[in-house]
Amino acid sequence: MKMNQIRDLLAAAERGSLRAAARHLGIAQPVITRSIRELERELGITLFERRPRGIVATPMGERFINRVRAAQSELDRAVDEIGQLRGEMQGTLAACLSTAVHISLLPRVIQPFHQRYEGVHLDLSEGLFPDAEPRLKDHLIDVYVGPVPEKLPSSEFVTEKLFDNRRIIVARSGHPLANARSLADLMGAQWITTSTTVKAEEEFGPLFARHGLPMPRVTVQAHSALTMATVVAHSDYLAMLPVQWEDFHWTRASLQKIDVGEELAAPKICIVRGANLPLTPAAEYFCDMLRRASVPYS
Repeated sequence: MKMNQIRDLLAAAERGSLRAAARHLGIAQPVITRSIRELERELGITLFERRPRGIVATPMGERFINRVRAAQSELDRAVDEIGQLRGEMQGTLAACLSTAVHISLLPRVIQPFHQRYEGVHLDLSEGLFPDAEPRLKDHLIDVYVGPVPEKLPSSEFVTEKLFDNRRIIVARSGHPLANARSLADLMGAQWITTSTTVKAEEEFGPLFARHGLPMPRVTVQAHSALTMATVVAHSDYLAMLPVQWEDFHWTRASLQKIDVGEELAAPKICIVRGANLPLTPAAEYFCDMLRRASVPYS
């Protein structure tokens, strides 16, 4: 297998057609067609199904492409790492951060990071661990920073706690339950969640059970902070969010905290990375900036 075959394969998979892949790479279409056919002969499988409007990976092709994409990502990181060790401020750092980390830590990290690694491209996404886990396993991101489930596969990941956290309950301004003072007062409400686990009941259930209460009605699961804030601000849904939301100026006018008497513990905020390979110097510096920014919360 040759490097140009890997390049051509990934371009074809990303662009969805051989013509678009050839145009993207700046080569003739017959060249990329021949490259992929040679790779198919070498593997003994068909990688793509040809269709009137382009190509689609076969099931076996998709499995192979996912492996190749992960390998290419690691190769890119190896090149970045060597360059950074030689003092070249280049490469890419990919990180998935929870909303709480975006609000509380990223503003203190972004400027010093770019002062040190001005030439490094930052690829930042928002999400929770269920979103980040497959990308960590496939080496498509360097680190995840945010709340984590209680049980992680210890052999696959290295987890470092930054600080313990707590939660607050938020509602739209003027919500009819705004004066509630206990979880029991909120039992008739409907809830929205962005869960740190795949199933929201695994997170909500134990917390309410500790106070002798049944599982609340979780009828919406959001997959972004924007969805969460929009739904809560324009409905009577309640949300239980990290305490950092209390200081988020973008939602301060539309959301309000409901002051219940119970202590609402939250999953700890952690840095999670793959266990098999070290971070690049840029990624390690990014994590060090996060550690420093976490001190006020520790």
